[in-house]
Amino acid sequence: MKGGSRIRTRRELRVSLIFLAIVALLPLVVKVPYWLGVLIVSMYFAIVAAAWNLLAGYTGQFSLAPATFAMIGAYSSGLLYHHFQVSPWLGIPVGVVAAALIGFLLGVVVLRLRGPYLALTTLSFAEITRLVIGNSYNVTRGDLGLSVPAIFENRLAYYYLFLAVLVAVQLGLYVLVRSRAGLYLQAIRDDDVAAAGRGVNVVRWKTISFSLSSAICGLAGGIYVHFIMLASPEIGLVLQTGLVMSMVVIGGMGTLIGPVLGAFLVEVASEAFRDVGLSHMLVFSLMVILIGRFFREGLWGLFDRLRDRRPAVGQAPAAAERGGSS
Repeated sequence: MKGGSRIRTRRELRVSLIFLAIVALLPLVVKVPYWLGVLIVSMYFAIVAAAWNLLAGYTGQFSLAPATFAMIGAYSSGLLYHHFQVSPWLGIPVGVVAAALIGFLLGVVVLRLRGPYLALTTLSFAEITRLVIGNSYNVTRGDLGLSVPAIFENRLAYYYLFLAVLVAVQLGLYVLVRSRAGLYLQAIRDDDVAAAGRGVNVVRWKTISFSLSSAICGLAGGIYVHFIMLASPEIGLVLQTGLVMSMVVIGGMGTLIGPVLGAFLVEVASEAFRDVGLSHMLVFSLMVILIGRFFREGLWGLFDRLRDRRPAVGQAPAAAERGGSS
């Protein structure tokens, strides 16, 4: 990774941690349980968005199944409790392993595909998985949903659990992106043919990225289902995946801070303007189109670009003196 890229990544982590430190203090101000719940859901989406960004933003693989892997994590824990009374604290790690394993097996099959073929294959997998869960009434209770127990009695405990997981995910992704493995992933994103020519095992690293992204989604889904206390096929709707994608695009694809900013912005704004109806969704859709067309790195990339163009203190007068003396 080049020096400039390392500096940007370090800056993104620093801003991300500052933002999450502010989020940690919000319960001192936000006393309404409803809005605490909105912030918890925002952190859930931030974790899933960060996982999808690892795959799409850093590896260049366009999957349409992040919500499906969150659903797999949710149902793994929920089914273990429902049928075998397994504690959620054991069910959640099992969900992470299940999501990672399924992600690995799917990756082995589909990651030799490119472009729209990969997207269509993961979309098919997402819909098949959701339909199987929805129609397996004897096992999953189908579209009625599966009741699962809470792991905490109050929302504040969930709040800081999600925050701790989000911080851990951000730190883990930071270490990964700055490592040799992260360099391989970004080389594959930029030009997989050239990366293969330089000795990078493209399929292997794509599969590792896919498995890790799936595991993070499974972790988010496993915790989330015990917050809402209902495992439902709606967790894996393609609409949920579209929401995650819009969060990453709006915040900044291929950046550490982008998915976090996008998740909080979209989720909080959606709840704030819920009374307006579906009009706010048109605004978000227009934002995605404009940002995708003109600002590929999202709002964070726009901010970073403006920051880099701003002259340092004392730089403009010095330039003016040089112009005057010439």
